[in-house]
Amino acid sequence: MSTRLDPWGHFAIEDYEKLLVEFGIRPINEVYGLISRLHPYFTRKVVFGHRDFDKWLEDLRAGHKVAVLTGFMPSGRPHLGTAMVYEELKFFQELGAHVKIAIADAEAYVVRREDRRTTILNGVDFIAHAIAWGLDPEKTEFYFQTAMKEEYYRLIQMFSKKITMAEMEAIYGELSPGKIIASLTQAADILHLQLDSYGGFKNILVPVGADQDPHLRLTRDIADRFEGELGLKRPASIYHKLIRGLDGNKMSKSRPEFAIHLDEDEETVRKKFVNALTGGRATAEEQRRLGGEPWKCTVYEVYLYHLIREDEKLKEVYDDCVSGRVLCGECKRKALNLLLERLKNHREKYREVKESNIVEKIVNIPSF
Repeated sequence: MSTRLDPWGHFAIEDYEKLLVEFGIRPINEVYGLISRLHPYFTRKVVFGHRDFDKWLEDLRAGHKVAVLTGFMPSGRPHLGTAMVYEELKFFQELGAHVKIAIADAEAYVVRREDRRTTILNGVDFIAHAIAWGLDPEKTEFYFQTAMKEEYYRLIQMFSKKITMAEMEAIYGELSPGKIIASLTQAADILHLQLDSYGGFKNILVPVGADQDPHLRLTRDIADRFEGELGLKRPASIYHKLIRGLDGNKMSKSRPEFAIHLDEDEETVRKKFVNALTGGRATAEEQRRLGGEPWKCTVYEVYLYHLIREDEKLKEVYDDCVSGRVLCGECKRKALNLLLERLKNHREKYREVKESNIVEKIVNIPSF
């Protein structure tokens, strides 16, 4: 049975290796030699696959113009899954790539049916959190979909000419009019940087969660069909695993009770984290004898994605679990303390960003 990836869903992906085979995604380790330094997300296979990332890296090494583009749907508040993308963008910015971030307010309105005012205010917050996480506001472009110029919107209309409904249904499954427009708009988000009026970046990299691959497949097909007319080139992409929510499903803004948000106070984080799904056994005696199962544990994922940078220290956490030397309660307390400190530091930087009003100074914020 073939896998259906749903970019608007909230279920966890269980078998990432299957995606490599089924959708033609290449394993990430084949490009390690082209990267000047590796982020832990690469060595830990958080980033597990790519399309044409090797070509993008070669252009970066050759000094050609390269850009990284991704987007956020402002249908809720940023959480630890959002922070994964911030972290990737910061890494590529440090490597010298131009970074541009879309706030998908049009998609939030038509697909999530969000209130327009709430969507805009959430989008401003997503930008503020991105800067607080470490993105350089002087080197990062941010934009709202509904505040773009006519060249961008013209792409959406033109793209609809060379894609059929049957092709879109083969990629996405059942579609509503809103999702059709949202998909073509995402293609414009990815490809508009190639236009001269938006910088003429022909080498675009899109870092996304694995569930977003349908948008990349559609966009690559569209780029092929408009190569002669508009000079568009296929974008490259890298794919990261989806950090799970505290119940084991995908961490999602639409399920806030199972997500750790970046602006949450200490008491709220404590209450949520104490109920996080672990890889523990039924009893302490059984766990000491058989060991835990960190690959099932949402707490271990938080260690892996955000709390421990050194691979040797992470291996200690893993070994302590599988050997039964450390039980879930102690491990969870250690993770919680590290997480609370990480979020405290981020909230302080976030407040500084908000007080500076820098978002309003550098971004064209649409009216509501």
